[in-house]
Amino acid sequence: MQNHSSNFDIYPQFLANALKVRLSSKYPLLDQHEERLMDQLATSWSKGQKLTVLLAMRMCEDASASTVHRRLKTLRLKGMLDLQLDEDDNRVKYIVPTELANSYITELGQSVVMAAGASRS
Repeated sequence: MQNHSSNFDIYPQFLANALKVRLSSKYPLLDQHEERLMDQLATSWSKGQKLTVLLAMRMCEDASASTVHRRLKTLRLKGMLDLQLDEDDNRVKYIVPTELANSYITELGQSVVMAAGASRS
């Protein structure tokens, strides 16, 4: 067996930490498609991008727009997303994270930091 550096252990440790967050009773259980969509939304939000429902429906290359729309609905029902009307055009709706989603994303981010810190110990 090859001897790996301690950095090799960071990703598996992150996965273990992230799984604890995802299975925590503080958050609704998300299926793999909802998790991936949340990851994509979080990436856009972290860049300060405002996402419309139509734009989000085109985000996933391997899912149809109607599938993404259904996932957006379920994430909203689970309390992870909210919709905000455009000030000038009420037909345009922006997807915004709820406090629950912000907490979830923050904890997942802390999972990375914890995994990286554990490898230095």
